[in-house]
Amino acid sequence: MRKYSRLCATALAAVVVLIGSTPAPAVGGPSGGDRYYLSLGDSLAFGFQRPKVDAGLPPAAFETGYSNLLAGRLEHGGRPLTLVNYGCPGESTTTFAAGPCPWKAAGLPLHDSFIGSQEEAALTFLRSHRGKVDVVTVSLWGNDANAFVASCNGNVQCIVDGAPAAIAGIASNLAGTLGKIHRSAPDATVVVLGAYDANIGAFPLTHPIIRQLNLAMADAAAANRAGFADPFAVFDPDGDTGAALCVLTLLCSDGDGHPSDAGYLAIAELLKRQLGH
Repeated sequence: MRKYSRLCATALAAVVVLIGSTPAPAVGGPSGGDRYYLSLGDSLAFGFQRPKVDAGLPPAAFETGYSNLLAGRLEHGGRPLTLVNYGCPGESTTTFAAGPCPWKAAGLPLHDSFIGSQEEAALTFLRSHRGKVDVVTVSLWGNDANAFVASCNGNVQCIVDGAPAAIAGIASNLAGTLGKIHRSAPDATVVVLGAYDANIGAFPLTHPIIRQLNLAMADAAAANRAGFADPFAVFDPDGDTGAALCVLTLLCSDGDGHPSDAGYLAIAELLKRQLGH
C-alpha cells in the first residue's frame, strides 16, 4: 500500500510541472473586424507546448492551440470573428481575478497583452465592445490543482482528504468570474473548458477527483448561463491506461502534459460542438 501511495504521489507531483505551472488597461488588440471571440484562461487558452517554449519561440508560433483553431471556425454574417487571446500560462482562478499574470510577471510575452488582472482586462474589453463579442471561452483549473497538490508535499491522504475543499474553491472562484462575464456581456455565448487527467499511473486515485472537479465546474457554468465542454472522455476514455494521452498530449514524447496539435484540435472540436457551430 505504501508503494502504491508513493507512486501516486510521485505521479501527482510530476503533473505540477506538466500541466500549467510554467514559467494591462493597455489592451492588446484586434487587428480588424467588428465581431469578436475572446479567449480567456491559462496555458491551454494560450496554446502552450513546452518544446516551443524551450525553443524560445514568440506567441505567434503557438498558432496550433484551440483558441486559434476555434477562431478559424467561427463567423458572424459570413465574416470570421476576430480573436482576442488573453490566455496566460500559469494563471489560476485566483490570479485571474487579482493578478498579476504569472507569465507576464516573468517578463514573457502574451498573444494580447494587458495591464492588471486578466479578469479586469476581459471585463474592460467586454464593456467597451458590448454587443460585439459573440463567443467567450474560459480555461481555468490546472494551476489551482497544481497548487493544491504541491501543498500536500506528496502525501496521498492529504490529497484525498483535501480534494473536496479544493474543488469547491475552484468552482466558487470560477462562478464569480463567470457571473461578471455574463453581466458585462449578456449576449455573448460563454463556454468553460473542463479538465482531463494526465496522471498516468495514478488513475484509480485521480480519475474520481477529476470527474468531481468537472461536475463542480459544470454546475458553476450552468448557474451563470455558460456552457461546459468536458474533454475527459476524449483524453481519458473508459478503460484506457494512457494511450489516448500519448496521442493527445506531449506527455509521452516530451514529458509535457499540455495538448499536442491533435489534442488542441480535439478540444477545438469539443468547444465548437458546445457552441452549436
